Amino acid sequence: MHAKTYKSAAIWGKKRVCRYLASDAVLQPLVPQTRALTMNHLQEMLDQHAVVYVKPDIGSMGIGVNKLARSDGGYTLHATQWRKQVKHTYANLKDCYKALKRRSASPMIIQEAVAIDSVGEGSLPYDIRAMVQRKPGGPWTCTGFMVKVGAAGRIVTNYYQGGQIWTLNRLWQEKGYDDARIVSKTETLAAKALEVAQLLSRKKQGMREMGIDFAYDREERLWVLEVNSNHPQFHPLKRIDPAAYRRMMSFAKAYGRHDAQ
Repeated sequence: MHAKTYKSAAIWGKKRVCRYLASDAVLQPLVPQTRALTMNHLQEMLDQHAVVYVKPDIGSMGIGVNKLARSDGGYTLHATQWRKQVKHTYANLKDCYKALKRRSASPMIIQEAVAIDSVGEGSLPYDIRAMVQRKPGGPWTCTGFMVKVGAAGRIVTNYYQGGQIWTLNRLWQEKGYDDARIVSKTETLAAKALEVAQLLSRKKQGMREMGIDFAYDREERLWVLEVNSNHPQFHPLKRIDPAAYRRMMSFAKAYGRHDAQ
């Protein structure tokens, strides 16, 4: 976890962020069902959803994320361990729950798994990071996007877990969208990113930046997977989208983030 030395407040905890977003009638449909990890909650969530994610309430780089599904005669758990992914099977949910609790002494959440859209010949999952920033006294601005494309077979799209970083334009081209559809989808993402930023900044004073991770599911429904307001990273854009990178750096330096890469 990066130590912050500049002036930009953060909202800590995925569960808290989901609760704030779900309190808004417009944004609530974008929020996957999310609960604190307990044995009862795990059973209830698996009764409602075929697949769930169990992950740290506060975490980064895809570390400690687990994907849990029912399987023949039990449960299958895929888990990230630093940069590796491992698979375990359990005969009953109680044993699985105990294993999850052993993995982390910190609070964890359960979240319904979104069947996210894929791209390319390998049908690789992806999500879209919208960077929203504000200069002191200025409005929230969507300063750009980057796309995280997951490695084949991985349960997360994170760059540190073998994923790739694409520009949004490359994603649209790979999807074969025409100009009208590209404009519509890009405008929708920017508008929703600003709605998220405006809502969360009403809950916490002093926020200057957020990295909002969106995903489309296989039916093209839009979801908010996560909001990172503590040191959201945009340095991969330096090489693939220099204009967006310079724009983000300009905003970052305005609120004191001079150590951004």
